[in-house]
Amino acid sequence: MMTDPISDMLTRIRNAAMVKAHEVEMPLSRMKFAIAKILEAEGFLNSVETTEVNDRPILKIALKYDADGEVKVSNLKRISKPGRRVYVKADDLRAIRSGFGLAILSTPNGLMTSMEARKRRLGGELICEVY
Repeated sequence: MMTDPISDMLTRIRNAAMVKAHEVEMPLSRMKFAIAKILEAEGFLNSVETTEVNDRPILKIALKYDADGEVKVSNLKRISKPGRRVYVKADDLRAIRSGFGLAILSTPNGLMTSMEARKRRLGGELICEVY
């Protein structure tokens, strides 16, 4: 039994990037889909879609590569874990990699990037950092 599906998602993306795979599939959940859509909107992923295989919902993610063949996602780091939740206030949100990366937060208004949460003056659970 898997205890942390978000960590599993990030690990699958990391592993696919290491072997230069173009697509990665995983079980679908609303949280994983929302995280993937944020990464797609921020330019780290090429496309995100849902399908069904054997009557089970699947999340299919296409990785994005630059002109040199390097994957756009160089590092995915899970911050808040099931055993240790990390919460931040809006004033404590900082730039990730001098603005080249992003953090994803779970706020009362839904999932959003740290920059958007700082603009809205919202804090929440710090899910992961991406750069």
